Amino acid sequence: MARLPRLTVPGFTHHVIQRGNDRQVIVRDDDDRQTLLSLIAENASKHRVALHAYVLMDNHFHLLLTPEMAEGVPQMMQAVGRRYVRYFNDRHHRTGTLWEGRYRSTLIQSERYLLACMAYLDLNPVRAGMVSQPDAYPWSSHRHYAGLATDRRLTPHALYWEMGNTPFAREASYAEMVRGGLPAGVQSAVTSSALHGWALGDAGFVGGLQQKTPRRVLPGRPGRPPSAP
Repeated sequence: MARLPRLTVPGFTHHVIQRGNDRQVIVRDDDDRQTLLSLIAENASKHRVALHAYVLMDNHFHLLLTPEMAEGVPQMMQAVGRRYVRYFNDRHHRTGTLWEGRYRSTLIQSERYLLACMAYLDLNPVRAGMVSQPDAYPWSSHRHYAGLATDRRLTPHALYWEMGNTPFAREASYAEMVRGGLPAGVQSAVTSSALHGWALGDAGFVGGLQQKTPRRVLPGRPGRPPSAP
């Protein structure tokens, strides 16, 4: 069965995951991390994609993005993928592929899941045992939103601005939300939706989204399709 095209609609928030081939590392040191992050930011701006949040792990990365145009995310990710592989192979004297096929992505209902997805990204290094607290990890957007650093590559979503009337209030509220963690059901839903490409949201969101794209936004029912009458 042919793979479904990626679900991409302008004006909606996309959760994107790109993994290293066969779980191999995609960054070996901080120079690699800085180069990858710079390419992400550069091409997000070039292709008119708002970069809301990110986390760079050793063998994969996550992004939360909102494109202005339908082709914004695909064009951005293609440019990042190609340029970073050339850089990485040249620097580390290697050849061949780096990525595990094409990137994975889905659309999320921002009102219901955007802040949860941001916390999910922030907590990735904690779940992996790399740090005990998200503010100890320098390669995510957490420190910016918690008021511990300034990252001008980021475009805060409107829902973040609604977390408080002052910068201090927003930062404190956001940090407290992340410290509270995510329910197991939300965590698994965020992971599964992105890996399988199905929309993440309530019935109203999914129904409205389906009207905007011919591509299925939820999995079909199991089994064979019904026979024609």
